[in-house]
Amino acid sequence: MQARYTGTAITLHWLLALLLLGQFVFGLMLEDIPRGTPARGTFVNLHKSSGIVIGVLVLLRIGWRLTHRPPPLPATMPAWQRHAARLSHVVLYLCMVALPLSGYLASNFSRHGIKFFNLVHWLPWGPDDKTLYALFNQAHHLAALLLAVFVVLHLLAVAKHMLIDRGGLLSRMWPQRTTRGARLPSDLSPETR
Repeated sequence: MQARYTGTAITLHWLLALLLLGQFVFGLMLEDIPRGTPARGTFVNLHKSSGIVIGVLVLLRIGWRLTHRPPPLPATMPAWQRHAARLSHVVLYLCMVALPLSGYLASNFSRHGIKFFNLVHWLPWGPDDKTLYALFNQAHHLAALLLAVFVVLHLLAVAKHMLIDRGGLLSRMWPQRTTRGARLPSDLSPETR
């Protein structure tokens, strides 16, 4: 049986996958809401607020990853695939940090700031600067595009490992089902459960 990620890593992985997908769709839908309308402000602030929450979860995920070594890739995997997997994970993490950070920075160089979940107004700490706003907003869009490209590459790699290699690599990150009353092996330490 292959070594698995920790339960916390698995939970954060799938939670972030769902939240990022939802946030990406939400961001695309914002383009259809006319500028200067109250509805746009409401939905933009929901997008900003959920982005901040996702950003905190990303930092938590990175902290967990740095303190809990992931299971090694199979020795049977070619070296170039192991290098590609490591590089793509680094790029995915960089994009997941850059995306909320650039959105947050853009918001602080706009007179609007952030109205956190449309309840608490966080005044911008930067000046209303259209150039800096545009710079960070473009970085936000670029990070979203790059993240989408690398997520597609990640999914293609998963499909290859599932359908062609059939090595069970996906089971390392898939939530494990236990039968009712089943006991976890006693040799598992609490942090790997």
